[in-house]
Amino acid sequence: LLEPSQDSVLTTFSLSSHNHVRPSDPRPREAGQTPRQQSPNGRRNGGVKHSMNPFDELSIEESVRIREKKSYPHGVSDIIAFTCGPPKSADILRTAMAMGADRSIHVETKDGDEIEPLSIAKLLRAVVEKEKVDLVVLGKQSIDDDAGQTGQMLAGLLGWAQATQASKVSFDGDGKGVVVEKEVDGGSETTRSNLPMVVTADLRLNEPRYASLPNIMKAKKKKIEKITAEELGVDLGKRLKTLKVIEPPPRQGGGKVEDVDGMVAKLKELGAI
Repeated sequence: LLEPSQDSVLTTFSLSSHNHVRPSDPRPREAGQTPRQQSPNGRRNGGVKHSMNPFDELSIEESVRIREKKSYPHGVSDIIAFTCGPPKSADILRTAMAMGADRSIHVETKDGDEIEPLSIAKLLRAVVEKEKVDLVVLGKQSIDDDAGQTGQMLAGLLGWAQATQASKVSFDGDGKGVVVEKEVDGGSETTRSNLPMVVTADLRLNEPRYASLPNIMKAKKKKIEKITAEELGVDLGKRLKTLKVIEPPPRQGGGKVEDVDGMVAKLKELGAI
């Protein structure tokens, strides 16, 4: 699932009772506005171009690759894209379907509404339970708020295992377990868990494809199911308030020294030695 943001794409895989993986792109999120604009109490979304959150693109690409490469031994039966956002988020869902998602679910909100990670996780839990999903793959974070919380919260709400910041995802030979590799400071770490499971995607997981024109045209005919948070039994009320957003202070210019003695003198002047 993707990081909660005004527009995100989540990728989920679900195993049905007859052992078919059902990839669902949980929530195409429209994050990463271009250009970035800020207001005193948060981000300003009006009048700027929106695009899919890059980490969410990875989750969609991975779900499509699992189907194409037949990585899951029992096969992928369905890929669903999910997003929570304003009406224009439907365009992001169309992009997800052009990349390979079979259908989409859109929880529509008002333009400008900020949905918190916990609320997104609750929406995703409701969708996962409704669609009988067994594996959820989402971006590790959104690039607008960098919260990085949705996947972990979703796993906690579902009581599922989780593997974060995945750089490689594979399956056991019998398809019962998921093996996830991630990069850490000392090298790489490999974890394994049985399904059901939540996986969050890091940038090294794959290289997302560009949607071809024929697939873009086909995506226009694919289904987007609109549903409300109330129908899913989720309260989107805010628990947190953004007090202000400020830019970091500008860096001071550097200086040049002619020789070692000059460097020592400058360091003493700065109190470094």
